[in-house]
Amino acid sequence: MTMKKFLKLLLIAVIFTGCDALKFDDDINVSPNSPSQASGPQLTANAMLYLSQLSGSTQGLQGQFAAQYLSETQYVVASLYPQGGTSFYGFYQGPLINLETVINTTTSNNQKAVAKILKAYYMWHVTDRWGDVPFSEALKGAENFTPSYDTQEAIYDGLFALLNEAVGLIESGSITSDVIYNGDMTKWRKFANTVRMLMALRLSEVSPQKAQTEFNNALNAGIMASNADNFTFRHLADANNQSYWHGQIVVMGREWWALSKTLVDLMKPYNDPRLPVYGDPSRNGGEYNGLPIGTAPAGANTEDYSLLGSYAKQQNATLHIVTYAQALFAKAEAASRGWISEDAATNYNAAITQSIAQWTGSTDAAAAYLAQDGVAYSSARALEQIATQRYIHLFMNGFEGWAEYRRTGYPAMALSAGAAVPNRMSYVATESFNNSNNYNAAVQRQFGGTDDIYGKVWWDKN
Repeated sequence: MTMKKFLKLLLIAVIFTGCDALKFDDDINVSPNSPSQASGPQLTANAMLYLSQLSGSTQGLQGQFAAQYLSETQYVVASLYPQGGTSFYGFYQGPLINLETVINTTTSNNQKAVAKILKAYYMWHVTDRWGDVPFSEALKGAENFTPSYDTQEAIYDGLFALLNEAVGLIESGSITSDVIYNGDMTKWRKFANTVRMLMALRLSEVSPQKAQTEFNNALNAGIMASNADNFTFRHLADANNQSYWHGQIVVMGREWWALSKTLVDLMKPYNDPRLPVYGDPSRNGGEYNGLPIGTAPAGANTEDYSLLGSYAKQQNATLHIVTYAQALFAKAEAASRGWISEDAATNYNAAITQSIAQWTGSTDAAAAYLAQDGVAYSSARALEQIATQRYIHLFMNGFEGWAEYRRTGYPAMALSAGAAVPNRMSYVATESFNNSNNYNAAVQRQFGGTDDIYGKVWWDKN
């Protein structure tokens, strides 16, 4: 048979039998070196990378201004509180859906535990910024594009349960692609319990009995025991993963942020050893001067004010997210409230000492600082002192500092161009038509129909 006749017969066979007869294995066009689906460790690591945006980036700046840690020097209007809607979509479309995928698909208990812990942390962050948000019906993909908004109280209940479930899953061994704790599951357990304890404290004014119960359950389960347990995000000395602030200040030369007057006025009178880390002395006179938030420097220059200091300028700066000092401040407050039998003053002193160690690398200055009138613990001013020192410690962890201010009312904060500190962030405008029924129900339930920054979230009774 000639080749020409063979090709004709082959063509006839294809026409009458279909292409399946000549179908090759589907895998032949799939590269094993270019997977089309991310693995559990990859998704979890990607969710961890999002943590850096909570301090730096445009989003992080909202937290620094809300907590009055920073004042804008160049574009002053940027530091005014956002009256319009702000979006929580990035959390759901980024880290939360990644973590939900891991939870639903991984066979590794430790990987699932870490995903649940991180999901709880992110959802806690989201609900404390906006109030009621989608939770129980969220992250369903095409199954539900219009999830209902859970009440914040229900979300807190769900997060307490989620953290408890996660801790129960932890077993011997480790995980890979862990940029936080390098796979150390003991540290993940301590972190989970510490977050649970801090969440419990947030309920102090709205549900004190429940707060006390959850606080003690978390404390007894084992929390952070030293600064080595701190939950931190470490940037790299590499342009691809450098600190946002290094890129802005050092690389681009943008001296756009000064320490706020609120912060400096709390630190400067006591020669706080953390102040030289937080900011630089003014170039004009060498003093530490804070810039009132929402105002421009005199003469449109920054010479008279303290700009962000060495902490922010490091390319590989460490972002302190949840820390041992925070846990100690929480214990000091719990003791002052009579929730635990430990001594409030002891925990307060230890918290400040560990905060100074975290920020300066030494405890040498702690004793002298603690001995000063106004810093030395007084049971008559316990809540104010604990809250104020916690605020100082939480520098550049703006959203957390802002949340604690809303809960306690300390420290006192100035108006920003006549505007009071906001109580929440309003919902993104597109929710009013993308998810209108659920959006309207949430706004009506919480704020009587008005979605603005001065409605209060469930736990805010201050």
